Amino acid sequence: MSYSRSLYWRLSGFYLCYFATLGALVPYWSLYLKDLGFNVAEIGELVAILMATKLVAPNVWGWIADHTGRRMAIIRLASLLSLILFAGVFMGSSYLWLAMVMSGFSFFWNAALPQFEAVTLSHLGAATHRYSSIRLWGSIGFILTVAGLGLVFDRAGVALLPSILLALFAAIWLSSLTVPEHASPASPPPQTPLRQVLGRPDVLALLVVCFLMQLSHGPYYTFFTLYLEDYGYSRSSIGLLWALGVVAEIGVFVVMHRWLPRYGARSLLLASLVLTTLRWLLIAGFADTLAVLLFAQVLHAASFGVFHAVAIHLVHQLFVGRNQGRGQALYSSLSFGAGGAVGSLAAGYIWTGMGAQWTYVFAACASALAWVIAVRRVRVE
Repeated sequence: MSYSRSLYWRLSGFYLCYFATLGALVPYWSLYLKDLGFNVAEIGELVAILMATKLVAPNVWGWIADHTGRRMAIIRLASLLSLILFAGVFMGSSYLWLAMVMSGFSFFWNAALPQFEAVTLSHLGAATHRYSSIRLWGSIGFILTVAGLGLVFDRAGVALLPSILLALFAAIWLSSLTVPEHASPASPPPQTPLRQVLGRPDVLALLVVCFLMQLSHGPYYTFFTLYLEDYGYSRSSIGLLWALGVVAEIGVFVVMHRWLPRYGARSLLLASLVLTTLRWLLIAGFADTLAVLLFAQVLHAASFGVFHAVAIHLVHQLFVGRNQGRGQALYSSLSFGAGGAVGSLAAGYIWTGMGAQWTYVFAACASALAWVIAVRRVRVE
Protein backbone atom coordinates (compact mmCIF):
# COMPACT_ATOMS: atom_id res chain seq x y z
CA MET A 1 0.00 0.00 0.00
CA SER A 2 1.10 3.53 -0.77
CA TYR A 3 -0.63 4.92 2.32
CA SER A 4 -0.01 4.37 6.04
CA ARG A 5 -2.08 2.19 8.34
CA SER A 6 -2.94 5.30 10.36
CA LEU A 7 -4.28 7.04 7.26
CA TYR A 8 -6.26 3.93 6.34
CA TRP A 9 -8.17 4.13 9.63
CA ARG A 10 -8.72 7.88 9.33
CA LEU A 11 -10.18 7.53 5.86
CA SER A 12 -12.22 4.52 6.95
CA GLY A 13 -13.48 6.38 10.01
CA PHE A 14 -15.04 9.12 7.92
CA TYR A 15 -16.85 6.56 5.76
CA LEU A 16 -18.00 4.75 8.92
CA CYS A 17 -19.57 7.92 10.36
CA TYR A 18 -20.98 9.20 7.07
CA PHE A 19 -22.76 5.99 6.16
CA ALA A 20 -23.87 5.35 9.74
CA THR A 21 -25.79 8.62 9.30
CA LEU A 22 -27.14 7.36 5.98
CA GLY A 23 -28.21 4.13 7.69
CA ALA A 24 -30.33 6.14 10.10
CA LEU A 25 -31.66 8.64 7.58
CA VAL A 26 -32.54 6.61 4.49
CA PRO A 27 -34.49 3.67 6.00
CA TYR A 28 -36.19 5.57 8.80
CA TRP A 29 -36.72 9.19 7.72
CA SER A 30 -39.84 8.26 5.75
CA LEU A 31 -41.09 6.41 8.85
CA TYR A 32 -40.48 9.54 10.94
CA LEU A 33 -42.34 11.69 8.41
CA LYS A 34 -45.25 9.23 8.42
CA ASP A 35 -45.28 9.47 12.23
CA LEU A 36 -45.61 13.25 11.86
CA GLY A 37 -48.74 12.73 9.74
CA PHE A 38 -47.50 13.24 6.17
CA ASN A 39 -49.02 11.16 3.35
CA VAL A 40 -47.09 9.05 0.84
CA ALA A 41 -46.91 11.74 -1.85
CA GLU A 42 -45.66 14.35 0.65
CA ILE A 43 -43.06 11.92 1.98
CA GLY A 44 -41.86 11.28 -1.59
CA GLU A 45 -41.54 15.04 -2.16
CA LEU A 46 -39.64 15.68 1.08
CA VAL A 47 -37.22 12.79 0.55
CA ALA A 48 -36.69 13.98 -3.03
CA ILE A 49 -35.35 17.25 -1.59
CA LEU A 50 -32.48 15.35 0.05
CA MET A 51 -31.51 13.94 -3.32
CA ALA A 52 -32.30 17.01 -5.43
CA THR A 53 -29.72 19.13 -3.59
CA LYS A 54 -27.11 16.73 -5.00
CA LEU A 55 -27.83 18.27 -8.39
CA VAL A 56 -26.23 21.54 -7.30
CA ALA A 57 -24.16 21.08 -4.16
CA PRO A 58 -21.50 18.59 -5.38
CA ASN A 59 -20.85 20.61 -8.53
CA VAL A 60 -20.54 23.93 -6.70
CA TRP A 61 -18.18 22.53 -4.10
CA GLY A 62 -16.37 20.38 -6.66
CA TRP A 63 -15.53 23.47 -8.71
CA ILE A 64 -14.24 25.27 -5.60
CA ALA A 65 -12.21 22.25 -4.53
CA ASP A 66 -10.64 21.74 -7.96
CA HIS A 67 -9.56 25.39 -8.08
CA THR A 68 -8.30 25.69 -4.50
CA GLY A 69 -6.96 22.17 -3.94
CA ARG A 70 -8.25 22.36 -0.34
CA ARG A 71 -10.72 19.51 -0.39
CA MET A 72 -10.51 18.61 3.30
CA ALA A 73 -11.09 22.22 4.35
CA ILE A 74 -14.27 22.22 2.26
CA ILE A 75 -15.35 18.85 3.67
CA ARG A 76 -14.87 20.08 7.26
CA LEU A 77 -16.84 23.26 6.61
CA ALA A 78 -19.64 21.39 4.85
CA SER A 79 -19.85 18.82 7.68
CA LEU A 80 -20.06 21.53 10.35
CA LEU A 81 -22.74 23.52 8.50
CA SER A 82 -24.84 20.40 7.89
CA LEU A 83 -24.71 19.69 11.64
CA ILE A 84 -25.83 23.23 12.53
CA LEU A 85 -28.63 23.36 9.96
CA PHE A 86 -29.98 19.91 10.78
CA ALA A 87 -30.66 21.14 14.32
CA GLY A 88 -33.52 23.11 12.76
CA VAL A 89 -35.68 19.95 12.80
CA PHE A 90 -36.19 20.56 16.53
CA MET A 91 -37.76 23.98 15.84
CA GLY A 92 -40.79 22.92 13.79
CA SER A 93 -42.53 20.07 11.97
CA SER A 94 -44.64 21.70 9.26
CA TYR A 95 -44.18 20.63 5.63
CA LEU A 96 -42.70 23.98 4.62
CA TRP A 97 -40.33 24.20 7.58
CA LEU A 98 -39.01 20.65 7.12
CA ALA A 99 -38.59 21.29 3.40
CA MET A 100 -36.43 24.34 4.21
CA VAL A 101 -34.39 22.52 6.86
CA MET A 102 -33.83 19.50 4.63
CA SER A 103 -32.80 21.73 1.72
CA GLY A 104 -30.31 23.56 3.94
CA PHE A 105 -28.52 20.72 5.70
CA SER A 106 -28.51 18.42 2.67
CA PHE A 107 -26.92 21.11 0.48
CA PHE A 108 -23.80 20.91 2.65
CA TRP A 109 -24.02 17.24 3.65
CA ASN A 110 -24.24 16.16 0.01
CA ALA A 111 -21.19 18.28 -0.83
CA ALA A 112 -18.88 16.33 1.47
CA LEU A 113 -18.89 12.79 0.11
CA PRO A 114 -17.87 13.37 -3.55
CA GLN A 115 -14.91 15.46 -2.40
CA PHE A 116 -13.95 12.83 0.15
CA GLU A 117 -14.02 10.20 -2.60
CA ALA A 118 -11.52 12.35 -4.51
CA VAL A 119 -9.37 12.74 -1.36
CA THR A 120 -9.37 8.98 -0.79
CA LEU A 121 -8.43 8.16 -4.38
CA SER A 122 -5.68 10.81 -4.30
CA HIS A 123 -4.18 9.26 -1.17
CA LEU A 124 -4.34 5.81 -2.76
CA GLY A 125 -2.36 6.95 -5.79
CA ALA A 126 -1.75 4.01 -8.13
CA ALA A 127 -3.56 1.62 -5.77
CA THR A 128 -7.08 2.87 -6.61
CA HIS A 129 -8.34 -0.72 -6.81
CA ARG A 130 -7.90 -0.74 -3.00
CA TYR A 131 -10.68 1.83 -2.64
CA SER A 132 -13.27 -0.82 -1.80
CA SER A 133 -11.28 -2.03 1.25
CA ILE A 134 -11.70 1.47 2.74
CA ARG A 135 -15.25 2.07 1.54
CA LEU A 136 -16.47 -1.15 3.15
CA TRP A 137 -16.26 0.59 6.54
CA GLY A 138 -19.05 2.85 5.33
CA SER A 139 -21.14 -0.25 4.79
CA ILE A 140 -20.30 -1.44 8.31
CA GLY A 141 -21.44 1.92 9.70
CA PHE A 142 -24.70 1.62 7.75
CA ILE A 143 -25.32 -1.87 9.15
CA LEU A 144 -24.71 -0.81 12.75
CA THR A 145 -27.33 1.93 12.62
CA VAL A 146 -29.92 0.32 10.35
CA ALA A 147 -30.05 -2.91 12.37
CA GLY A 148 -29.66 -1.30 15.80
CA LEU A 149 -32.23 1.41 15.23
CA GLY A 150 -34.84 -1.06 14.03
CA LEU A 151 -34.72 -2.65 17.49
CA VAL A 152 -34.72 0.76 19.20
CA PHE A 153 -37.72 2.07 17.27
CA ASP A 154 -39.73 -1.10 17.91
CA ARG A 155 -39.43 -0.40 21.64
CA ALA A 156 -39.10 3.37 21.99
CA GLY A 157 -40.69 4.80 18.85
CA VAL A 158 -39.28 6.69 15.88
CA ALA A 159 -39.49 10.11 17.59
CA LEU A 160 -35.88 9.55 18.77
CA LEU A 161 -34.57 9.71 15.20
CA PRO A 162 -33.73 13.47 15.02
CA SER A 163 -31.63 13.30 18.22
CA ILE A 164 -29.74 10.25 16.95
CA LEU A 165 -29.11 11.92 13.60
CA LEU A 166 -27.79 15.07 15.27
CA ALA A 167 -25.21 13.00 17.16
CA LEU A 168 -24.20 11.23 13.93
CA PHE A 169 -23.77 14.52 12.05
CA ALA A 170 -21.45 15.63 14.87
CA ALA A 171 -19.46 12.42 14.44
CA ILE A 172 -19.00 13.12 10.71
CA TRP A 173 -17.58 16.56 11.46
CA LEU A 174 -15.24 15.26 14.18
CA SER A 175 -13.95 12.47 11.93
CA SER A 176 -13.26 14.97 9.13
CA LEU A 177 -10.86 16.81 11.45
CA THR A 178 -8.56 13.75 11.57
CA VAL A 179 -8.00 13.38 7.79
CA PRO A 180 -5.13 15.37 6.25
CA GLU A 181 -5.13 17.03 2.85
CA HIS A 182 -3.42 15.06 0.12
CA ALA A 183 0.32 15.66 -0.03
CA SER A 184 -0.07 17.49 -3.36
CA PRO A 185 -3.00 19.84 -2.87
CA ALA A 186 -2.44 21.65 -6.16
CA SER A 187 -3.77 19.27 -8.80
CA PRO A 188 -1.92 18.97 -12.10
CA PRO A 189 -3.56 20.47 -15.18
CA PRO A 190 -6.22 18.24 -16.77
CA GLN A 191 -5.19 16.36 -19.87
CA THR A 192 -8.45 17.41 -21.57
CA PRO A 193 -10.84 20.32 -20.85
CA LEU A 194 -13.92 19.20 -18.94
CA ARG A 195 -16.33 20.09 -21.77
CA GLN A 196 -14.39 17.85 -24.14
CA VAL A 197 -14.51 14.95 -21.67
CA LEU A 198 -18.28 15.41 -21.36
CA GLY A 199 -18.58 15.47 -25.14
CA ARG A 200 -17.37 11.88 -25.47
CA PRO A 201 -20.26 9.47 -26.23
CA ASP A 202 -18.98 6.81 -23.82
CA VAL A 203 -18.76 9.33 -20.97
CA LEU A 204 -22.28 10.65 -21.63
CA ALA A 205 -23.62 7.10 -21.83
CA LEU A 206 -22.00 6.18 -18.52
CA LEU A 207 -23.54 9.21 -16.79
CA VAL A 208 -26.99 8.36 -18.22
CA VAL A 209 -26.62 4.77 -16.98
CA CYS A 210 -25.69 6.07 -13.52
CA PHE A 211 -28.76 8.35 -13.55
CA LEU A 212 -31.11 5.49 -14.48
CA MET A 213 -29.55 3.09 -11.98
CA GLN A 214 -30.11 5.44 -9.06
CA LEU A 215 -33.56 6.38 -10.37
CA SER A 216 -34.40 2.70 -10.04
CA HIS A 217 -33.31 2.83 -6.38
CA GLY A 218 -35.71 5.69 -5.62
CA PRO A 219 -38.60 3.44 -4.51
CA TYR A 220 -36.21 1.34 -2.43
CA TYR A 221 -34.47 4.14 -0.54
CA THR A 222 -37.68 6.12 0.04
CA PHE A 223 -40.40 3.54 0.63
CA PHE A 224 -38.89 0.10 1.31
CA THR A 225 -39.50 0.40 5.05
CA LEU A 226 -43.12 1.51 4.58
CA TYR A 227 -43.59 -1.14 1.87
CA LEU A 228 -42.54 -3.95 4.22
CA GLU A 229 -44.60 -2.55 7.10
CA ASP A 230 -47.67 -2.94 4.88
CA TYR A 231 -46.76 -6.63 4.52
CA GLY A 232 -46.66 -7.01 8.31
CA TYR A 233 -42.91 -7.03 8.95
CA SER A 234 -41.78 -5.55 12.28
CA ARG A 235 -39.38 -2.62 12.38
CA SER A 236 -36.63 -4.79 13.84
CA SER A 237 -37.11 -7.31 11.01
CA ILE A 238 -37.06 -4.51 8.45
CA GLY A 239 -33.83 -3.18 9.95
CA LEU A 240 -32.26 -6.62 9.67
CA LEU A 241 -33.36 -6.91 6.04
CA TRP A 242 -31.73 -3.56 5.26
CA ALA A 243 -28.61 -4.77 7.07
CA LEU A 244 -28.53 -8.02 5.08
CA GLY A 245 -28.27 -6.06 1.86
CA VAL A 246 -25.32 -4.09 3.17
CA VAL A 247 -23.59 -7.23 4.50
CA ALA A 248 -23.73 -8.57 0.94
CA GLU A 249 -22.36 -5.23 -0.27
CA ILE A 250 -19.41 -5.55 2.13
CA GLY A 251 -18.62 -8.97 0.71
CA VAL A 252 -18.33 -7.39 -2.73
CA PHE A 253 -16.11 -4.56 -1.50
CA VAL A 254 -13.74 -7.12 0.04
CA VAL A 255 -13.14 -8.81 -3.33
CA MET A 256 -13.58 -5.94 -5.82
CA HIS A 257 -9.84 -5.23 -5.94
CA ARG A 258 -9.50 -8.73 -7.42
CA TRP A 259 -12.62 -8.70 -9.60
CA LEU A 260 -11.85 -5.44 -11.43
CA PRO A 261 -8.53 -6.61 -12.94
CA ARG A 262 -9.89 -10.13 -13.57
CA TYR A 263 -13.30 -9.45 -15.15
CA GLY A 264 -13.03 -5.84 -16.33
CA ALA A 265 -15.18 -2.86 -15.45
CA ARG A 266 -17.62 -3.16 -18.37
CA SER A 267 -18.51 -6.82 -17.72
CA LEU A 268 -19.12 -6.11 -14.04
CA LEU A 269 -21.23 -3.07 -14.95
CA LEU A 270 -23.51 -5.10 -17.25
CA ALA A 271 -23.86 -7.94 -14.73
CA SER A 272 -24.85 -5.51 -11.97
CA LEU A 273 -27.61 -4.00 -14.15
CA VAL A 274 -29.11 -7.39 -14.99
CA LEU A 275 -29.13 -8.47 -11.33
CA THR A 276 -30.60 -5.14 -10.26
CA THR A 277 -33.55 -5.61 -12.63
CA LEU A 278 -34.11 -9.09 -11.20
CA ARG A 279 -34.00 -7.66 -7.66
CA TRP A 280 -36.75 -5.09 -8.25
CA LEU A 281 -39.01 -7.66 -9.95
CA LEU A 282 -38.63 -10.03 -6.98
CA ILE A 283 -39.49 -7.27 -4.49
CA ALA A 284 -42.50 -6.27 -6.63
CA GLY A 285 -43.93 -9.77 -6.85
CA PHE A 286 -42.76 -11.74 -3.82
CA ALA A 287 -42.33 -9.38 -0.86
CA ASP A 288 -44.67 -11.60 1.17
CA THR A 289 -42.30 -14.58 0.75
CA LEU A 290 -39.42 -14.18 3.19
CA ALA A 291 -37.01 -16.53 1.37
CA VAL A 292 -37.40 -14.60 -1.89
CA LEU A 293 -37.08 -11.27 -0.09
CA LEU A 294 -33.87 -12.44 1.58
CA PHE A 295 -32.42 -13.35 -1.82
CA ALA A 296 -33.50 -9.98 -3.24
CA GLN A 297 -31.66 -8.24 -0.42
CA VAL A 298 -28.51 -10.24 -1.11
CA LEU A 299 -28.67 -8.84 -4.65
CA HIS A 300 -27.84 -5.44 -3.10
CA ALA A 301 -24.28 -6.71 -3.55
CA ALA A 302 -24.77 -6.17 -7.27
CA SER A 303 -27.21 -3.25 -7.40
CA PHE A 304 -25.08 -1.07 -5.16
CA GLY A 305 -21.77 -2.77 -4.28
CA VAL A 306 -20.56 -3.84 -7.72
CA PHE A 307 -22.13 -0.92 -9.56
CA HIS A 308 -20.80 1.79 -7.25
CA ALA A 309 -17.27 0.38 -7.14
CA VAL A 310 -17.18 0.14 -10.95
CA ALA A 311 -18.65 3.63 -11.40
CA ILE A 312 -16.14 5.22 -9.02
CA HIS A 313 -13.33 3.38 -10.83
CA LEU A 314 -14.47 4.55 -14.28
CA VAL A 315 -15.13 8.14 -13.22
CA HIS A 316 -11.66 8.31 -11.69
CA GLN A 317 -10.18 7.10 -14.99
CA LEU A 318 -12.22 9.42 -17.20
CA PHE A 319 -11.91 12.63 -15.15
CA VAL A 320 -8.26 13.27 -14.41
CA GLY A 321 -6.14 16.07 -12.97
CA ARG A 322 -8.12 19.10 -11.87
CA ASN A 323 -11.25 17.54 -13.37
CA GLN A 324 -11.22 14.85 -10.69
CA GLY A 325 -13.37 16.60 -8.09
CA ARG A 326 -15.91 17.74 -10.69
CA GLY A 327 -16.03 14.25 -12.15
CA GLN A 328 -16.96 12.74 -8.79
CA ALA A 329 -19.42 15.61 -8.26
CA LEU A 330 -21.09 14.94 -11.63
CA TYR A 331 -21.40 11.26 -10.80
CA SER A 332 -22.97 12.09 -7.44
CA SER A 333 -25.28 14.82 -8.70
CA LEU A 334 -26.58 13.03 -11.80
CA SER A 335 -27.02 9.63 -10.14
CA PHE A 336 -27.75 9.99 -6.43
CA GLY A 337 -29.04 13.53 -6.98
CA ALA A 338 -31.13 13.73 -10.17
CA GLY A 339 -31.75 9.99 -10.43
CA GLY A 340 -32.62 9.59 -6.77
CA ALA A 341 -34.89 12.64 -6.73
CA VAL A 342 -36.83 11.63 -9.85
CA GLY A 343 -37.11 8.07 -8.54
CA SER A 344 -38.45 9.21 -5.15
CA LEU A 345 -40.97 11.60 -6.66
CA ALA A 346 -42.16 9.09 -9.23
CA ALA A 347 -42.42 6.34 -6.61
CA GLY A 348 -44.63 8.50 -4.38
CA TYR A 349 -47.00 9.32 -7.23
CA ILE A 350 -47.04 5.76 -8.63
CA TRP A 351 -47.74 4.33 -5.16
CA THR A 352 -50.65 6.77 -4.72
CA GLY A 353 -52.10 6.27 -8.20
CA MET A 354 -51.37 2.63 -9.04
CA GLY A 355 -50.24 0.80 -5.91
CA ALA A 356 -47.03 0.01 -4.07
CA GLN A 357 -45.93 -2.96 -6.20
CA TRP A 358 -45.89 -0.87 -9.37
CA THR A 359 -43.16 1.34 -7.91
CA TYR A 360 -40.78 -1.63 -8.15
CA VAL A 361 -41.96 -2.56 -11.65
CA PHE A 362 -41.09 1.03 -12.57
CA ALA A 363 -37.68 0.54 -10.93
CA ALA A 364 -37.06 -2.64 -12.94
CA CYS A 365 -37.89 -0.84 -16.20
CA ALA A 366 -35.38 1.91 -15.37
CA SER A 367 -32.51 -0.50 -14.65
CA ALA A 368 -33.35 -2.57 -17.74
CA LEU A 369 -33.14 0.57 -19.89
CA ALA A 370 -29.77 1.34 -18.28
CA TRP A 371 -28.55 -2.13 -19.32
CA VAL A 372 -29.60 -1.52 -22.95
CA ILE A 373 -27.70 1.79 -23.04
CA ALA A 374 -24.65 0.24 -21.38
CA VAL A 375 -24.54 -2.63 -23.89
CA ARG A 376 -24.76 -0.28 -26.86
CA ARG A 377 -22.78 2.77 -25.74
CA VAL A 378 -20.53 2.19 -22.71
CA ARG A 379 -17.19 1.01 -24.10
CA VAL A 380 -14.82 2.32 -21.44
CA GLU A 381 -12.56 0.03 -19.41
